[in-house]
Amino acid sequence: MTHDHGNHGHGHHAQGGHHHDHTDIDWTTMAPLLERQAEVQGPLYREAAAWLGTLVPVSGVRRVLDVGSGPGVITCYLAEAFPDAETVAVDGTPELLARAGARAEARGLGGRVSTLHAELPEDFARMGEADVIWAAESLHHLGDQRAALEALAGLLRPGGLLVLVEGGLTARRLPRELGFGRPGLEARLDALGAEWFGEMRASLPGAKAEVDDWRALLASTGLVPAGTRSFLSDIPAPVPPVVREQIVFQFERTRQSVDERLAADDREALDRLLDPSAPDSLHHRTDLFQLVARTVHTARKG
Repeated sequence: MTHDHGNHGHGHHAQGGHHHDHTDIDWTTMAPLLERQAEVQGPLYREAAAWLGTLVPVSGVRRVLDVGSGPGVITCYLAEAFPDAETVAVDGTPELLARAGARAEARGLGGRVSTLHAELPEDFARMGEADVIWAAESLHHLGDQRAALEALAGLLRPGGLLVLVEGGLTARRLPRELGFGRPGLEARLDALGAEWFGEMRASLPGAKAEVDDWRALLASTGLVPAGTRSFLSDIPAPVPPVVREQIVFQFERTRQSVDERLAADDREALDRLLDPSAPDSLHHRTDLFQLVARTVHTARKG
């Protein structure tokens, strides 16, 4: 399971080997995108991690699980937010766990950050108990989300907090009018990405449809909802080079995942956006921005 910190179909955590056909995700290849997304949105995730410290006593948190940690960017933010805790990066891709471990070492957190290779849902019990369990955009890559929540709730120590990052607002990076093609390209790409996401969900083993009422789902496990907040990452135009690079990577990924669904004129417009020699491409535009909102749902064990 892996963080993908994006929007449906554009890169949103997954168990390696559980997808197939056009919904398959190569998380090792995705690692640079995952890292850049989490780094660029660092203030958002640091703010969310700090908020968790108002819901549980920071000094009492001894073990934190980051379920679907990917390359460990957010694992390190959690370790910084809970300085007395062991923080465990849990993922199904060894290459990403290696990156997570190296990142923690480079930030002086190696003594408190460990990694655990786990294939979910089979290996929930191997993760052990924790005071805080963070699962960001990973749950929707498991077929039976309700059963997964019940398993996570069962790992919480008394008074512990389960944290889900699911939903929010679709990222926006482009103006509606690009100067070529039909206006509203990004909205149409989002719609195609939503179709991709639905097919990905349907292809999962044991897939069960659930209403995305995360508060109700958390309460159904016996936990007590402890609050929901959305956190914003707002990077106005003109974006710095690292954000531009990330946006190009995201649109390249989108082009691959929705290629067969694109209308001919939208394919032409997207190719123009991705052409580094085009003066109005993503590589050169001065009107690129990034506006992202992530919604964090929490529930406490009595």
